[in-house]
Amino acid sequence: MEQSRFHPGDHTILRRVWKDQIYRVTTTTVVEDTPELIALYWGIDYPIKSTRNPLKVSSEPLPELRDGTWGNSEVLMLIPANAAYAIYAFRDSAAHFSWYINLQEPLCRTKVGFDTTDYLLDITLDKERSEWKWKDEADFNNSVAAGIISPDKAQAIRSEGVRALQWVKEGPAAFFDAWENWRPTADWKIPSIPAGWDQLHQTL
Repeated sequence: MEQSRFHPGDHTILRRVWKDQIYRVTTTTVVEDTPELIALYWGIDYPIKSTRNPLKVSSEPLPELRDGTWGNSEVLMLIPANAAYAIYAFRDSAAHFSWYINLQEPLCRTKVGFDTTDYLLDITLDKERSEWKWKDEADFNNSVAAGIISPDKAQAIRSEGVRALQWVKEGPAAFFDAWENWRPTADWKIPSIPAGWDQLHQTL
């Protein structure tokens, strides 16, 4: 059965979830939703709800979600089909541009958008996709040492990062050039967080 898909310009939310607990909600605008690629956008003043990532080791109780807005950058999130990572194209208020690989659970489609789990470990790249480095390795390693992320899962996450990095560095220039030059439609409105944002297990 063909999955129900969103349309360009639709408002959705991207939720980060761990063990049935939502720890981040980001409002997004759909750019593309096809069998090959999901592309989501969010920008300055887009509403969010957030707390600490529960995979991060802490002796403190997890704070409740707090309302906020996205900061001084625009984000284009590109997720190839079934990928356990997302490629972020960042453009800040000074028009500086960079790439970023976020290692995460493959997206789960819901009635209000998409769910995933952010696994702490990321990769940053420059605009040319030539210089790169791991990001937040200490938090990731601490989570593994504490037993929050298993050693086997940690190895799978790192391996996925290596594969994603190779594709970003060596992938078709036309793909990356097109998305680097993409800009949101001028008449797009800032979304609001919808009713039902906190209801899990409503997958499509």
